[in-house]
Amino acid sequence: MAPKQQTPPSEEDFSRLLGDDVVPLQHDRADLSRRTGDPLNGAYRRQAASESLESYGEGLSDRLQSLVESEEALIFASPGVQQRLLRRMQQGHLPWEAGLDLHGLTVDDAREQLGRFIRDAQQQQYRCVLLVHGKASNTEGRQPLLKSYANDWLRQLPSVLAFVSAQPRDGGTGALYVLLKRQQRD
Repeated sequence: MAPKQQTPPSEEDFSRLLGDDVVPLQHDRADLSRRTGDPLNGAYRRQAASESLESYGEGLSDRLQSLVESEEALIFASPGVQQRLLRRMQQGHLPWEAGLDLHGLTVDDAREQLGRFIRDAQQQQYRCVLLVHGKASNTEGRQPLLKSYANDWLRQLPSVLAFVSAQPRDGGTGALYVLLKRQQRD
């Protein structure tokens, strides 16, 4: 004798089990839109370079330690960062909360913008941010200077725990996911 097949429960069965205060969802997709009205989501590079703010990139070296290739994938982790967390970052499973685009900036402006962005992101308690540095691949024979400098600068910042090259949807080897330390509450 064949086993009796059971029919899956209907929505009415579930609502009867859960009670009257449960309302079924109207859609089955997560809201992936970025926050709006958040100062970190605006483009920092649009701010005037003559802005009279203290220099946030002052502690970052202006000497390039190593030159990286346009298509080279970058990865860095401070001691103690779990391999599983690093893998999640590489796979793009750790959502980023704010982004900074360095395209078109000078090295000095990029250093200051990066320092300010990381400081502000940490103050906002952001855990993961996106840094778009570009790859200089559309310019024949040019090395990706901003990518190389970003690689060096992020390693110098004490608030940066790790970074990896982004997934293609977020810029690929022209961008980085950056994991930040949690700021201590006073």
